[in-house]
Amino acid sequence: MTKITRRALAAALALPAIPALAQTRPIRIVVPFPPGGSTDLLARRIAEKMTISMSQTVLVENRPGAGGTTGADLVAKSPPDGTTLLAGVTGSNAIAASLFPNLPYDPVRDFVPVTQLVAAPLILVVAPRFPARDVGGFIAAARAAAGSPVTYSTPGNGTSMHLTGEMFAQRAGLTLQHVPYRGSAQAMTDLIGGQVQSAFADFLVSLPHVQSGALVPIAVTSRGRAPLLPNVPTIAESGLPGFEATSWQGIFAPAGTPAPVVARLNAEIAAALADPAIRDPFAQQGFVVAPSTPEAFAALVREEVAKWRDVVRAGNIRPD
Repeated sequence: MTKITRRALAAALALPAIPALAQTRPIRIVVPFPPGGSTDLLARRIAEKMTISMSQTVLVENRPGAGGTTGADLVAKSPPDGTTLLAGVTGSNAIAASLFPNLPYDPVRDFVPVTQLVAAPLILVVAPRFPARDVGGFIAAARAAAGSPVTYSTPGNGTSMHLTGEMFAQRAGLTLQHVPYRGSAQAMTDLIGGQVQSAFADFLVSLPHVQSGALVPIAVTSRGRAPLLPNVPTIAESGLPGFEATSWQGIFAPAGTPAPVVARLNAEIAAALADPAIRDPFAQQGFVVAPSTPEAFAALVREEVAKWRDVVRAGNIRPD
């Protein structure tokens, strides 16, 4: 058990009930995506644990739309009393700040970060017929194909997979051809079938194909190697020092939520994530369960907003 988790467990026991929060009112965690995805599943498991530990109903409400920004906007405009929370992600609470010129909320100003939940690297994968097995070979192949750029598939324009591919191209001095799809399934199908050549894919959809041999892993995008693929190097150690891109999820409250409320929620969520029944299944899918202090999560969000702003501006990326 980590030091943060031990502190969180102790805090959860020591803190009183959330101040100024009517115990008859449920807490709702807004998931800005349809049911069934990793963000939704994790939020529901946490809600179940919190309902028991807080003796208060905690519900999950799905509000999909506009790449997660519809649900985020709803929470940003909710009363700051601890009863409405957002299960935010890299897209809604970092990338969107630069991608959407008329975003109706500010990801930094309009939220109080409560805690990070999980983080996950992406995997640069290619089909077996692609003539490269490492980052150096991939870059060489891309430069040799300058007249017909190497393609990479993603589940959509403006996703973390798209922005990671763009950042990789910028750092390596390459031109790559982005091929957006409407979802991960078709993006993987066409990669395996040879319609596209590569992808910066998440573990959840790509790992089974890596394990079956249908896809070849080139590198992971995290700072350190991924526990599920310990023999696959990072991009940073493969010739692009400092390269790091992860998809993260976290809980946010509306700006103005009192600090004691945020502290109690932080402690309760960290205690839920300490349960192996929640932690282990997500770890087996490539997620790093990473509860944090509100301050640490706020610092991460600020860094991520700035990082992806630079990528969006340099690539002149526009939403669909």
